[in-house]
Amino acid sequence: MPLTPEALAESAAAAVAAGATDIHVHPKTPCGGDTLSPRVLAPALEAIRARVSVPVGVTTGAWAEPDPAARLERIRSWTVLPDHASVNWHEPGAEELAAALIERGVGVEAGIWSGTDGAARFARSPLGPAVLRVLAEVTDTSPDTAEDTARALLSDLGTAPHGRPVLLHGEDGGAWPVLRLAGRLALATRIGLEDTLLLPDGEPALSNAQLVAAGLVEYRSASRS
Repeated sequence: MPLTPEALAESAAAAVAAGATDIHVHPKTPCGGDTLSPRVLAPALEAIRARVSVPVGVTTGAWAEPDPAARLERIRSWTVLPDHASVNWHEPGAEELAAALIERGVGVEAGIWSGTDGAARFARSPLGPAVLRVLAEVTDTSPDTAEDTARALLSDLGTAPHGRPVLLHGEDGGAWPVLRLAGRLALATRIGLEDTLLLPDGEPALSNAQLVAAGLVEYRSASRS
């Protein structure tokens, strides 16, 4: 798993070479924990941008900074800005966090997780029309039921929530079924080590780039079915 700015940049460059058109990264402390610290974020973004020209986004997940006020202060202290950042709408302080990002010129991916009230909250949000896209995340990890859960989540969101595009993705055992569904529905998707450690055939993935390459094959095949 890439941790240092240089390793993140190398992984990003390989993923783009394999076909990725956008990068989502979790800058980490030397101990491997996600962080929103500007001292970690800035060198990571600078290293990645020195290697790729595609948009680069980061997480703002509550696990990186549980206190909403502290998380907001972290965002306001960033010295180097990502192109976009994901905001999980079911987490406390999501509206304020998204507003601060938009004010700073950072695109917002509205993270709407299955199994939460995120879709309902987002439907009522005055910030909805201003987000970059909706990140529909299927947390059902069963390969047998993840697709049904994804369809239910999309139904909760509506065809185009607030007129914004939808990126659909899953995780663990649900990652590949949901990616194939995204292909059949012609929705944007993503794949990487955050989402799954396994290739479609069940073999361990060696890199983000390997997952991207396999993901493109699966997506294109599904889109033709």
